[in-house]
Amino acid sequence: MIVIGILGDIGSGKSYVASQFGYPVFNADAEVAKIYRNSKTCFKKLKKKLPNYIKSFPINKNELTNSILSNGKNIAKISKIVHPLVRQKMNSFLKKNKKKRVIVLDVPLLLENKIKIKNMILVFVDSKKSDILIRLNKRRGLNRKILKKLKEIQLPLDYKRRKSHFIIKNYYTKKYVRKNVKTILKNIL
Repeated sequence: MIVIGILGDIGSGKSYVASQFGYPVFNADAEVAKIYRNSKTCFKKLKKKLPNYIKSFPINKNELTNSILSNGKNIAKISKIVHPLVRQKMNSFLKKNKKKRVIVLDVPLLLENKIKIKNMILVFVDSKKSDILIRLNKRRGLNRKILKKLKEIQLPLDYKRRKSHFIIKNYYTKKYVRKNVKTILKNIL
């Protein structure tokens, strides 16, 4: 099994690029959303750590946002609870798909969380700042202050770019992205 890890800035189009490979994709952001909707265990842990903010189940993102805005250190408390749950989901995904030829990991904090998989191929999604802003502005409920806090916990983009085996420039056309994905698959299969 070949594992492709997708790297890039927030709003660079990582999920879109991941979907273009045509193989199973583990989308960490989607898993976090499911955890917030379905995991009473997560809710209880968050409520215990952040009792002034976490009030309702399913977990309300506004409550999480307010906790982070009031104290930047709360993002670490949230991460300490949520990231192990996401890692469990990812490990289940890896086991379930171990016979697949290729799988794709769309995990925004892949390097930051020290997720190491033997011979993982890293693909960096490069995007223009103007395109990123357009994509981010389309996101419902985007909070600029939260975005800034999230960027603070990420490794520098230059570092991620240097660690990558391939770079896809996501600022041309969808056809261009698909062509680059095909080239990468040709090189690794």
